[in-house]
Amino acid sequence: MGNGFLIQAMVYLSAAIICVPVAKKLGMGSVLGYLIAGIVVGPFLLGFIGEEGEDIMHFAEFGVVMMLFLIGLELEPKKLWKIRKLILGTGLSQVLVTTFAVFAISLVLGMNWQASLAIGMSLAMSSTAIVLQSMKEKNLMQSSAGRSSFAILLFQDIAVIPILAILPLLAIHTINADAAVSHSILDGLPGWLQTLALLGAITSIIVAGRFGISPLLRIVAKSRIRELFTASALLIVTGIAFLMGMVGLSPALGTFLAGVILANSEFRHELESDIEPFKGLLLGLFFMAVGASINFQLIAEKPFVIATLTLGIILLKASIIFTIGRFSKLSHDQNMIMSISLSQVGEFAFVTISFIGQLDILNREDTELMMAVTAMSMSITPVLILLNEKYVLPHLGTKKIDERPADAIDEKNKIIIAGFSHFGSTLGRFLRANGVNATILDHDSDRVDLLRKMGFKVFYGDATRVDLLESAGAREANILISAIDSHETNLVLVETIQKHFPNLQLMVRTKNRFDAYELMNKEVKHIYREHLESSVRMGVDVLKKLGFRSYTVQRAAQHFIGYDEAAMQELHKLWHDTNLYISAARKQIEIQEELLNNDFAQKPSFNDHAWDSDEMKRVFAGK
Repeated sequence: MGNGFLIQAMVYLSAAIICVPVAKKLGMGSVLGYLIAGIVVGPFLLGFIGEEGEDIMHFAEFGVVMMLFLIGLELEPKKLWKIRKLILGTGLSQVLVTTFAVFAISLVLGMNWQASLAIGMSLAMSSTAIVLQSMKEKNLMQSSAGRSSFAILLFQDIAVIPILAILPLLAIHTINADAAVSHSILDGLPGWLQTLALLGAITSIIVAGRFGISPLLRIVAKSRIRELFTASALLIVTGIAFLMGMVGLSPALGTFLAGVILANSEFRHELESDIEPFKGLLLGLFFMAVGASINFQLIAEKPFVIATLTLGIILLKASIIFTIGRFSKLSHDQNMIMSISLSQVGEFAFVTISFIGQLDILNREDTELMMAVTAMSMSITPVLILLNEKYVLPHLGTKKIDERPADAIDEKNKIIIAGFSHFGSTLGRFLRANGVNATILDHDSDRVDLLRKMGFKVFYGDATRVDLLESAGAREANILISAIDSHETNLVLVETIQKHFPNLQLMVRTKNRFDAYELMNKEVKHIYREHLESSVRMGVDVLKKLGFRSYTVQRAAQHFIGYDEAAMQELHKLWHDTNLYISAARKQIEIQEELLNNDFAQKPSFNDHAWDSDEMKRVFAGK
């Protein structure tokens, strides 16, 4: 490789520096810019990179590997459980219906059932890299289309496990002595044994991630050498990728699993920050390598066949996904965004189609044809997304993304309030009435304009942005109050504050105790459930109307709130064990009712510290 490899890298990087800013300026997005750069310098256009540029492709695939690892780190098992219905509903139906449709069409075109099934499973995948990158650039990840697309992509990533396990079984009826040489150590083994070996490799990653990697990182962290931790993070990714490659599986799949396993690790944020720069660079190289790998010679020889297959698979997948979106009750504009975004064939198809060729399920000519269709569909997708955004969505009544820049903040106070809807504005009015000024941030431009007309000084901007918090005086302030309605945004804000402004005290609004538990996991100490006190206050008024003494009811209300807050601290310890949690919750409800009854009866056993007794803690511990 040597100097030739370095020259290729220099050419790719130079092309990216030129093409990507131009593409962004024209509103095409960075993904399309990278693809165009790869096409321009590739072997079939200017020829700056020859066909030996495959070295760069193998190197750049680590961009996808690292991206899947980082995605896995974001997917805590409890988050996956929350969206299980969306994953199984949209994801499972998309993969099954698309696989069956391609399978049926391939049979009609004269292929045997093994090849038809293998192609169907490969083409059912979409590009996680292109879709997520495009969604993030356009701030669509929190939209209905973004959430549904993510669920489908997540299921597809998980589905790669059984797909790669099934492929060797299909080769039982088609493989012959002249089959292409596989680079896997499993080459030559019976299909059933290959399947067992693949499952064994996946199991070993799960076991190593749970019992091996975290202890290793604890040892490295004690050295307090940042570059050593970075080296360890890269070792984890490359080591797992190497293991998966040895058994013929996708390296990205293995690192995705490892990321999910480490999602609850205390080192999650350090791993993210260390790998993110490498991921961004290598992912850009991956898109460029895809552009350079498009075989224009083959396209010139069979333009009609490749164009028909490419457009056919895009239309087929878009139609299937649109239909699924209708059943999921997505609006027309959100459904169009999701359908167009997921209509291409994904990067995993390069792996599966290559594997299919090695197993001799497809002949060499058909394998190259499928590779060309995959690359073309990936290259066309950013263009389709752009056309959809500019010419289709405006006719569907889609509200354009608010491109209003953040306000310049010309004041600094000891208190910062993020989010100024009903909850935040009530809090802000109370503080102002008592002579306490706060710097107020809100990301809803319409609400900001309305509040200004009402006499409030509110600054427009996204409070999760570090630069905005800096200009709002987060380093000098004492307290940041998050009155934001979105629990997900609150979690992001908490992580940002803890990472960049650790001396700033956090006071966070939340809707219920389960959201509160997630904040408690992040060591947030001051949490305020928005309905707790208003519910109790209504109960106080009910009891008064029934004839209870005002003083007794008010005292019982305060005891109830204090007890409930203390109980939440204890129940949080059992949150992840459903059976223990339910048992302890039932006991604490019984004890709470008994104590409150004692209070009404004027019995001395009830006092201001009753809920913090050792007896109560033993109950919560399930003893």
